[in-house]
Amino acid sequence: MNTVALLQGRTRKDGPHRSHNLLAGAMRLGAAMVAGAACLIWTVTAPAQGGSAPPAARGPQDVSVDSLSVVKVRSKAVANARTSGSLGHQREGTGVVIDSSGLVMTIGYLILEAENVELSTADGKVIPATVVGYDNATGLGLLKALTPLPVRPVDFGQSSAAAERELVLIVGFDGVAPAYIVSKRPFVGYWEYLLDEAIYTAPATVNWQGAALLSREGKLLGIGSLVVGDAMGTRANVPGNMFVPIDVLKPVLGDFIANGRSTSRPRPWIGVSSQEVQGNLIVTRVSPEGPADDAGLKAGDVIVGVGGQPIKGQADFYTRLWKSGEAGVEVSVEVLKGNRVENYKIKSIDREKYFRPKPMY
Repeated sequence: MNTVALLQGRTRKDGPHRSHNLLAGAMRLGAAMVAGAACLIWTVTAPAQGGSAPPAARGPQDVSVDSLSVVKVRSKAVANARTSGSLGHQREGTGVVIDSSGLVMTIGYLILEAENVELSTADGKVIPATVVGYDNATGLGLLKALTPLPVRPVDFGQSSAAAERELVLIVGFDGVAPAYIVSKRPFVGYWEYLLDEAIYTAPATVNWQGAALLSREGKLLGIGSLVVGDAMGTRANVPGNMFVPIDVLKPVLGDFIANGRSTSRPRPWIGVSSQEVQGNLIVTRVSPEGPADDAGLKAGDVIVGVGGQPIKGQADFYTRLWKSGEAGVEVSVEVLKGNRVENYKIKSIDREKYFRPKPMY
């Protein structure tokens, strides 16, 4: 398979002013992107059998989407989708071709409750696709093109081996952008979502939804999920992007392809959005007709414990919730309402059961 060698040079991983140097480096990289600094990116492709070798190096203006393993994803949600209010009825982003049979990996919220999905190649060709599955634990989604894709698949890299300060390439359906990995740390989402280790890059780029994060060797390290204001964590307020590391998918990919989801036990889900403020977990939204809503929780409530044990923030709340048993288990949640603590018995569900499926005709 052809490989794409990316991002010439390396940066130092030591020094007394590491955070400052990394921030300065990210700022210089952003300027280099604007100036089109040809020294940062080049592509190397293996010659076709019997053909002549291509030039060994090209500038960033020559690195085109049609030479990489991505497609555009467009989806339309079912008419009564529960996620239309937060994600929109029509969604658009990038998909990454991962095998020659037409499997395409993307970020899951692009295809959640999707009724129709289309893939577009760089030359404008539109190909219908079907949803293979959505994995709640990782947040990744999988599609299958219904006709062959004229796009070569990408090889998986090892996201755990990618280090801070490494140069990478973010590849979306509309173009490419160089970036640094500026941190690797947990990500805690307000929607009952937790990654033990996510990849954060800077500078920030647009059209990151489902974008491919590629290593210097052209291998897939992650799938674009969010734009964030704290890519470097507490070290500096640097905007950037968060990627779901590809390593979290590898253990469940076989089950995912065969069954549309992991065969591991589904986590209990109660349907609350929350925000941690000075260690206090404040409910910001309750999913309508979800378990927490049925039990009587309201926005503004403060969750203080699970199973009679106090919680230490958002991540601890999720960990305790998921350790309480499989989806369907009754969870005891202690909630501060006004000046009193009340105990709620919440009958959890499998999150997948909450979403509305595509109609079957």
